[in-house]
Amino acid sequence: MASPEVPFHIVIPARYGSSRLPGKPLAPLGDAPMVIQAWRRALAAGAESVVVATDDARIEAVARDYGAEVELTNPDHVSGTDRIEEVARRRGWAAETIVVNLQGDEPCVPAAVLRQVAANLAHSGAAMATLCEPITTPEAFRDPSVVKVVMNEAGLALYFSRAPIPWPRDAAATQGEQALPSPVWRHLGLYAYRVGLLQRFVAWPPAPLERLESLEQLRVLAYGEAIHVAAACAPVPGGVDTPEDLARLQAQWAELGGDRS
Repeated sequence: MASPEVPFHIVIPARYGSSRLPGKPLAPLGDAPMVIQAWRRALAAGAESVVVATDDARIEAVARDYGAEVELTNPDHVSGTDRIEEVARRRGWAAETIVVNLQGDEPCVPAAVLRQVAANLAHSGAAMATLCEPITTPEAFRDPSVVKVVMNEAGLALYFSRAPIPWPRDAAATQGEQALPSPVWRHLGLYAYRVGLLQRFVAWPPAPLERLESLEQLRVLAYGEAIHVAAACAPVPGGVDTPEDLARLQAQWAELGGDRS
């Protein structure tokens, strides 16, 4: 197991209910359920602890069978961030403790990327850190399921949106739907927080822009906190949102070296 540059914990939120793919964390992937594959990736990052945070006894039982630490959390939580804050509170983690949020439907995130986002948070002075990767096609740029992010010169987020941002006005006038600025960044749904930020986050009411875009990170910006953003140090394959995503990942799992992680 690699030693991290800075100490951090990883919490893996894993919710059973999903409108598009019920029971998603327990879907088979290689030689284990998907949430276990995510847990194995997290273990390889060298975190001080890796905790599966779930709302469902079935996920709890499977995770414990594989030897994972598990917290059975409030089923009424709206987001994984709320679930992570409950874990931090239960475990008595101090306000400066760094916690990485690895979603249970993101089983392909490289261990180096998990260490990167924790280190970026530690060195940036921001309350939260996340990662991005280049968008290379006009189709992805226009796709509302691909969240875009723009940053300032210090690497701090200015805005996240499902809309195409930044919009290339002059190029769009001549190229139409093929207009693609360079660079343009896709936000990766991987976060590192200090526990103090989690405590503030759950106390804030949802922000109007957060509700409008359905992006909870906009709550952090709305209340004046800084989010550090950097390009991921390694490619991050997409997560699983739909049955089609799951079928595609199952077909590619061996090629991705999944069971060797």
